[in-house]
Amino acid sequence: DEMNLHVPQSEETRAEIKEICMVPKQIVSPQSNKPVMGIVQDTLCAIRKFTKRDTFMDIDMVMLLMMHISDWDGNLPTPCILKPKPLWTGKQIYSMIIPKGINCLRFHATHPDNETTWISPGDTRVYVANGELICGIVCKKTVGATNGGLIHTIFNERGPETARHFFDGTQRVINNWFSHSGFSVGIGDTVADDKTMEAVGGIINESFALVDQQISDAQQDRLERKPGMTIKESFENVVNTYLNKARDEAGKSVQRQLKETNNVRQMVEAGSKGSFINVSQMTACVGQQNVEGKRIPFGFRYRTLPHYAKDDFSPESKGFVRNSYLRGLTPQEFF
Repeated sequence: DEMNLHVPQSEETRAEIKEICMVPKQIVSPQSNKPVMGIVQDTLCAIRKFTKRDTFMDIDMVMLLMMHISDWDGNLPTPCILKPKPLWTGKQIYSMIIPKGINCLRFHATHPDNETTWISPGDTRVYVANGELICGIVCKKTVGATNGGLIHTIFNERGPETARHFFDGTQRVINNWFSHSGFSVGIGDTVADDKTMEAVGGIINESFALVDQQISDAQQDRLERKPGMTIKESFENVVNTYLNKARDEAGKSVQRQLKETNNVRQMVEAGSKGSFINVSQMTACVGQQNVEGKRIPFGFRYRTLPHYAKDDFSPESKGFVRNSYLRGLTPQEFF
């Protein structure tokens, strides 16, 4: 690739670079009046672990992290546990990076809708008072490029330079802690227990039976035409709904059994990588493959691939992949 160097020649241009073009000035975009920069990837994944209630650090670790706070005054907060040895929480250390005087109330991605009290069993209510993280697990909703998040608040109240310092401090401290704490995703994170896989098989078989019923209804002219659609379109629409529902339900049953310690789940919760659909495709089933919003059309004469009989409208023939990425795809599914 290439890199370009711009050399501002006149005083006017130099002033423009300093006052308009500098990166800290670009944190909040005038386009939608919200930040375009946020904490991402490994730092975001780490900050969720760092601010959990059960993350403690001894004096050695704390001093190592203090080294990375540029404006540290030499004072440590009182450790939250004194005996048998002094221990600090991640929240205490992270509070040293947030500028004083900043107040912010956010919610963690997993915050339950019906929870209205200040007592949060899952620690999902994130509350920053006077620059101190009082409670809550920090995730993408707090330090991501979100409207009204911590970055937006700091930029609005303290200006671009303070926001830049906040970015620097967060990344230096959190990444250094993370390299000591460690994090890796393995094949074990995609394996579900036998009971769950049985349930997944049941869900898929059930939806296949419903599709078979639709096919026989269509063949015997019992199918109802939906408004604004032909009989064929109505059939495809109903079948597609059944199959997508099967994938989603299979995914949900897998997600329910993922433990708190599952590394893929941790990344999804932090918002650093992955989503519900990725988890379900890796573990439960890959699901229906669509082309332009419809099931795979007949490309050969009356069939999708030479491996199938003519006029085969079954889920397999029309591009439903029932295996997960973990189990592996058959040649037809892969194709």
